[in-house]
Amino acid sequence: MQLAIISPTHAIIIDKVEHNPLTIDNHPAWATLYNLETHALKPLHVKSNSFCAGGAFLGNGTLVNVGGNPVYEDRTASADFKQTDGLQTVRLFGPCDAADVTECDIYEYTTRIHLSTPRWYSSVVRVQDGSVLIIGGSKRGGWINNATTNNPTIEFFPPKYIHDANGMPIHLQFLADTLNANLFPISFLLPDGRIFIAANRDAIIYDWKKNTETRLARIPNGVRVTYPMTGTGLLLPLAPENDYKPEVLICGGSTLDDTKPAYEMSSQDPASDQCVRLLLTPEGIERGWQVEHMPHPRLMPDAVLLPTGTVVIVNGAGSGIAGYKNVRHQVGVSNADNPVLTPVLYDPTAPVGKRFTTGLPQSAIPRMYHSTATLTPNGDIMIAGSNPNIDRSEVAYGTEYRVEWLRPPYMTRQRPVIDKAPRTINFGEKAKVLVTIPDDLRNEKLKGEFPYFLSGVEVVQLTA
Repeated sequence: MQLAIISPTHAIIIDKVEHNPLTIDNHPAWATLYNLETHALKPLHVKSNSFCAGGAFLGNGTLVNVGGNPVYEDRTASADFKQTDGLQTVRLFGPCDAADVTECDIYEYTTRIHLSTPRWYSSVVRVQDGSVLIIGGSKRGGWINNATTNNPTIEFFPPKYIHDANGMPIHLQFLADTLNANLFPISFLLPDGRIFIAANRDAIIYDWKKNTETRLARIPNGVRVTYPMTGTGLLLPLAPENDYKPEVLICGGSTLDDTKPAYEMSSQDPASDQCVRLLLTPEGIERGWQVEHMPHPRLMPDAVLLPTGTVVIVNGAGSGIAGYKNVRHQVGVSNADNPVLTPVLYDPTAPVGKRFTTGLPQSAIPRMYHSTATLTPNGDIMIAGSNPNIDRSEVAYGTEYRVEWLRPPYMTRQRPVIDKAPRTINFGEKAKVLVTIPDDLRNEKLKGEFPYFLSGVEVVQLTA
């Protein structure tokens, strides 16, 4: 369900409570460390139900994984698993940089360290002081959010005593106005310290220091982009060519009416092929969303920013809606169908109409609900997951345990080598990075194949 790189050699995978074959303490393991070089696994001691959790890294490198699912006695044999309710859980995974991960583990102190309110499908984003902002969610497990389950608040971890909240949740009107499809809001920290948030068909810029919301134009053409009409989004490269101006890209989703009852929805309802961009400057906001179209409609896609400044979009379904066991024409119990197996590359600097290209290897594995993808330290893309079922299953679109690796064309090219760089860079701090340029690149502009910008780095010195 969740995948993140934690070191040059390892990724962390966090799953949900179910009958996974990997075990720990005589029960299935719900999280593991994955060795990117040897493919060895180290199960982790997750004690609570991490289904539908969110997460981000603190400024000190600690992964904070929050929220999740309640215990369902009739679905995952909780009497055997003995997991605890995950809705208010805070799971902590400290920095683990060594290749030997024997002593690395997830820690939970549910009686002392926990969220102030239940959160199912909340989003988490690090802010500039190194803490994390936890956004929205549902107060209990479910499917489509509504006013009785909605949690239209934010909170911080560690707690902040601001806006007269005394460390407790702070109301965010945007999260009340974006029902019913506002779970897992798409969220990014912007260079000025404010937060971009998109949910359902709407978006804001939130100033967490002032507790103010700046409303943005509605996403065009009735496309909803957050769970269960799930799209994907990312912040495009902050580059010297655009003076480091922030611009967001959101792709996929669905035009399904989020007020429809489940029995009027189908796994065959078409996904959206729309991508939209918004430049988050006064001029860009005035101009509004710029609309493009992917080669394939996609619901539940994953977008990964590549070292070249391009974006690869993988996974997803061509029809339906996220979740399982809810709508008509289920496949197994999947709410979605028509998996999209072809990756697509998106070049944000190419002319409009020429930004999407295909030709990368096609997968043979359907990856829809709970699929993941991430860039690895050596530059390829790790692709995993897909679990549109209540539990481990061999039915159509059953639980997927295989991992795939997508290697873009740049994997065969010579690369610049970083010879010297600071281990840590504080927010807003200038830094110098010494880079050796290979002979075949020495006279080329470092863009396209090898961008010369590094996120968070103001000064880059290039040496031959």
